[in-house]
Amino acid sequence: MEPLDLVASWPVDTAAVGVAGPDGVLARRGPTDLVLPWASVTKLATASAVLVAVEEGIVELDELAGPPGSTVRHLLAHASGLPMEDGPPMAKPGERRIYSNPGFEALGELVAARAEMPFAEYLAGAVLEPTGMAATELRGSPASAAHGPLDDLLAFARELLAPRFIAPETLAEATSVAFPGLVGVLPGFGRQDPNDWGLGFELRDAKAPHWTGSRNSPQTFGHFGRSGTFLWVDPEARIACACLTDRPFGEWAAEAWPVLSDAVLDAFGS
Repeated sequence: MEPLDLVASWPVDTAAVGVAGPDGVLARRGPTDLVLPWASVTKLATASAVLVAVEEGIVELDELAGPPGSTVRHLLAHASGLPMEDGPPMAKPGERRIYSNPGFEALGELVAARAEMPFAEYLAGAVLEPTGMAATELRGSPASAAHGPLDDLLAFARELLAPRFIAPETLAEATSVAFPGLVGVLPGFGRQDPNDWGLGFELRDAKAPHWTGSRNSPQTFGHFGRSGTFLWVDPEARIACACLTDRPFGEWAAEAWPVLSDAVLDAFGS
């Protein structure tokens, strides 16, 4: 059985799943050109746009942004103290890892103001167009409102395996632990100690439980979304796996995704 055949047993009406390497797509299943919501996988694209803005000198990682004492780096790393949804800070910057949608909305507002254009427009020019993601667009919040097809998400995955829209050293910094040792909750998977995160990229490290597989290397990075979506990139195995569905994340995904990830690595990992 091919690894993507596992998707047939998922309790979803629509699922588009694919595997990519640096040189192209290795396998696909489902309607790969169907536009679906990415939910929080959006944060990977938003973080990438912020990193482009850093390289262009529009913003700086260590400039103040967000609540008092917080910086762009804190916002990207979910270490600003802002809560998951709207509200006052729940901790001092750098004290806890608190997953925050408002933090990413603040980043979008900052880049939009500095670039003097809507963030969706900056995102398109900085990330979507250079990576060939022509069918993807941001329809609202920089934290959760990207919509696009699997083909575009796989194109993005290939870029993260062999980056061209940002410098490799920029991506290396973004996929290394920012503010090491912070404890926090990984949504859907509970308290993690430490809850390691890069600059917008969630890091697998030794987290357990986790939405990737037991065979994923600790260097794996990515994100999953509430709409039943995920993208992980394993630089050690040199492959990436992406998924879009029409069913919200739940127990079904927490059980199915690690199994699929291990099967993908068994079949395609280097």
